[in-house]
Amino acid sequence: MDSRNYKEDQANEIEALDSIYCGEFEVLATEPFHRCKVPITTEEFNAETQENGMRCHLVFTYTEKYPDSAPLVELEDLINIDDDCEKGVLRHIEETIGENLGMEMIFTLVSSAQEWLNLQWDDVKRSEEIVRERRLREEEEIEQKKFEGTRVTVESFMVWKTAFEDEIGITQRRQKELAENRKLTGKELFLRDNTLNESDIKFLLEAGDSIESVKIDESLFQNIDDLDLVSDTSDEDYVPGKE
Repeated sequence: MDSRNYKEDQANEIEALDSIYCGEFEVLATEPFHRCKVPITTEEFNAETQENGMRCHLVFTYTEKYPDSAPLVELEDLINIDDDCEKGVLRHIEETIGENLGMEMIFTLVSSAQEWLNLQWDDVKRSEEIVRERRLREEEEIEQKKFEGTRVTVESFMVWKTAFEDEIGITQRRQKELAENRKLTGKELFLRDNTLNESDIKFLLEAGDSIESVKIDESLFQNIDDLDLVSDTSDEDYVPGKE
């Protein structure tokens, strides 16, 4: 005959838990066995903002021969705990139950689960820190590239040079100069060069400088008296038909 009073052991544990958790411990039912709820919270969890940590409630139900048999456990009111994390902490609790059969274990289960969640939250913080550092490096690289500029190649420089010259009018001026400096036709040269207009005059003037040195052949003027010349009279003294 089993001499252990399981009901008494369970009642004593509930009283101790209520004292330890100072009002956060809650009895949900008493029959046929006690069903209770106790919080599991990571160290940095902010209850007001429900941030910076993890929180849930361990709901346990005594069995007839607890603590020699395992209690029934489940998790409720999960905050910042995803499905994978929930499955992980439940597995950890089941392992802890197996290690503590025969002893009152609810406080041990809560403490062990809380330690496990703290480790998970540390991993979350490390992951977030890695993401922040990577984002910071990317932002710094973007800022650095603004100072470094774009690496210039021959092709990219020629594209920039052409666009720049078009923008400030160099290309248009160069094309105009090329058009003006092309080989002109004779007519274009004549029309364009004013000095050609004066060439005949210059020739006559140069010839006039030596006109006095030209020899005159007097034989050309031997019969000049036979010529019928008009006398050197003014137009006023001349009468038509009268010599």
